[in-house]
Amino acid sequence: MPGEYELSVFINCPFDRAYRKLFHAVVFTVHDCGYIARSALEISDTSQVRIDKILRVISECGIGLHDISRTELDPKSRLPRFNMPLELGMFLGAKAYGTRRQKRKLCLVLDRSPHRYQRFCSDIAGQDISVHGRNVARAIGAVRDFLRSAAPARVIILGGAKIHQRYQRFAQELPAMARELGQTKENLTFRDYTWFVSVWLKEHAVPKA
Repeated sequence: MPGEYELSVFINCPFDRAYRKLFHAVVFTVHDCGYIARSALEISDTSQVRIDKILRVISECGIGLHDISRTELDPKSRLPRFNMPLELGMFLGAKAYGTRRQKRKLCLVLDRSPHRYQRFCSDIAGQDISVHGRNVARAIGAVRDFLRSAAPARVIILGGAKIHQRYQRFAQELPAMARELGQTKENLTFRDYTWFVSVWLKEHAVPKA
């Protein structure tokens, strides 16, 4: 059976409000497929340097999902956003130069349109790039298909369309779930959100063959 390392999925993506729907959908999909979503957002230790936090989480994850769709110029600074390509490079470096366990890493690279990445990060042309078009259903399908390929053949994972339906239902119920604990959907931390996802999935578990 896969251990925690093999089931842990590092999610490297933008964390701003504009990307939040995709981020929440991807996190839900990871858990609905039987994996564990991990993120730099889970760590709030101000005594630790941020890049050290990210490296630690990467080292603990056998799988990485890297969305490089948001590298456009920042409207204020007029400079590109390179955090996501940087963290992808860190993940690939761990796979190439790490221990035997690190060399088993698997990753999926996501972008918003085909071949766009070749204009700013052509060195990853050999990677398996999937396109979501900034669409929640497509992002869920791409992540689901990748995680299915990483799972043992005997494991049952719902299809992307079914996971999308389940995510829509969860998203509708989340505000009420949060209110019961004196929280709001907009202000949930990463740990809060993954907890609500886990609770909902336990209550709506898929029967196993």
